[in-house]
Amino acid sequence: MRHPVTIASTLLLVFSAISASAVDKSVWDKCNQTRSRDASIAACTQVVQAPGETASDRAIAYSIRGGAYQAEGDSNRAIEDFTKAIEINPQDAKAYVRRGSVYQVNGDGDHAIADYNKAIEIDPLYAIAYFNRGGAFEAKGDRDHAIADYTKAIETRPLSADAYFRRGIVYRAKGDNDRAIADYSKAIEINPRFANAYFRRGIVYRAKGEHDRAIADYSKTIEINPQDANAYFNRGNAFEEKSNHDRAIADYSKAIEINPQYASAYFYRGSTFETKGDHDRAIADFTKAIEINPQNADTYSNRGLAYQAKDEIDRAIADYSKALEINPRHANASFDRGRAFEARGDHNRAIVDYTRAIETNPEYGAAYIDRGIAYHAMGDSDRAISDFTKAIEINPQDADAYDNRGTAYRGKGEIDRAIADYGRAIQINPKHAGAYYNRAAASLGRGEIEHAIADYSKAIEINPRYAHAYFNRGRACRAKGDDDCAIADFTKAIEITPQDADAYYNRGLAHRAKGEIGYAIADYTKAIEINPRNAAAYNSRSNAFEATGDLDRAVADHRKAIEISPH
Repeated sequence: MRHPVTIASTLLLVFSAISASAVDKSVWDKCNQTRSRDASIAACTQVVQAPGETASDRAIAYSIRGGAYQAEGDSNRAIEDFTKAIEINPQDAKAYVRRGSVYQVNGDGDHAIADYNKAIEIDPLYAIAYFNRGGAFEAKGDRDHAIADYTKAIETRPLSADAYFRRGIVYRAKGDNDRAIADYSKAIEINPRFANAYFRRGIVYRAKGEHDRAIADYSKTIEINPQDANAYFNRGNAFEEKSNHDRAIADYSKAIEINPQYASAYFYRGSTFETKGDHDRAIADFTKAIEINPQNADTYSNRGLAYQAKDEIDRAIADYSKALEINPRHANASFDRGRAFEARGDHNRAIVDYTRAIETNPEYGAAYIDRGIAYHAMGDSDRAISDFTKAIEINPQDADAYDNRGTAYRGKGEIDRAIADYGRAIQINPKHAGAYYNRAAASLGRGEIEHAIADYSKAIEINPRYAHAYFNRGRACRAKGDDDCAIADFTKAIEITPQDADAYYNRGLAHRAKGEIGYAIADYTKAIEINPRNAAAYNSRSNAFEATGDLDRAVADHRKAIEISPH
């Protein structure tokens, strides 16, 4: 809900007596009444046109008629009448304020300020003139003069809740949240039913991260005005920032119920559904937001994320592309489309999009990281390292950048640099399971088995469902001759990923090393069942069959291994 600048009221003037008028009192009564503007205009016209009417009465009639024209939205005639009133009585401060208010509504701030200046010159204690001039300065972006005028209005009229409210808005615009809160609070103290003051104070509390206070203020706004869709919307945002997704959704839904065309409420409800993993509802809400506002690039981009989470990559790419059509400089859409292309294995198009994101936002660290990953996947370790290094320059505390650069160094055989980068990633984020895992792989690659086992163990401690860590720790155990340890780890890997043929195969090798040929054959068989093109499993099972004296099966498996891998 937009909360506009309050401009001095254009209520018709009320006069207790008109002396020596050339028209009947009944005509004045019609001129001065508020029930029918047309009747008021007609009667006031009679007064100003009456032969012999006094100048002071004509000035009053012009001012009243100007107010009626202003209420009708006829700015030109209103200005003409207020000007006539001023010509007759140049000391009529109210007429200057009223004409200034018309100029202000029309966006003519300079003429408005000139009229308010004149009113203040005539009456230095005219609170409404200061208040309205403050609004004109505010509209021009002159916040310091606006604050000065609102302050003067408060000094002149200390119980003006509107003046405190408007000054609070300007303080907020200047980034002075504490003074803004103080002014909103004072406005509420003067007028405890001032819904907009609660609403605005809630915005500032939320900006300060004081979500509970923000929620309390939005709730008070709703109590005063139960149909304020914006209050529900903003309270929903505050709940979402507290990770109270269900209450956020309830508030967004209420905002939509009040205003079915509230595109932002659909957008944020969709985002909350996406956070909860409810991709279908997220997509439905983003689609509705797009129907209401087809030119919002962010909505297409977010719907693309939801489609991508459902592995509907083509739809995701289509949405990212639409976002970029609307806003070619939408860095996130470029980045996310790059990730979608990467998911399809299209490294080249992914790199093009990551590059586009970087061109739009040269400080986009994640785009450098993902472009580096794409380069590494294409075997271009040097470019990968360059991108990871740039990401580190942008954010020296980015553990993922160090972790990925370590992997690129490892790919080049620069193990010391790799281990140093993994160590830095761990130092930044001691819960980075991937960095422990990768450092373990580097250590294992140069024969440091105990170091490798220690790091795999740490990765597992951080993430007990880390199947690859169990698998590779099992390989490390085998390398040191501890087949029982290896079997336990391969078994755990299989529990987590039952279709891991390599885990079955390697567990079979460990059983074979222990002389448990039956178990070994069972594991080789399972590996073959999962991957019928596993030549190594056929070959190992052939050897196991031969050890049991089952030469027919041994020969059959040997032939199958050669068929799959002749060399």
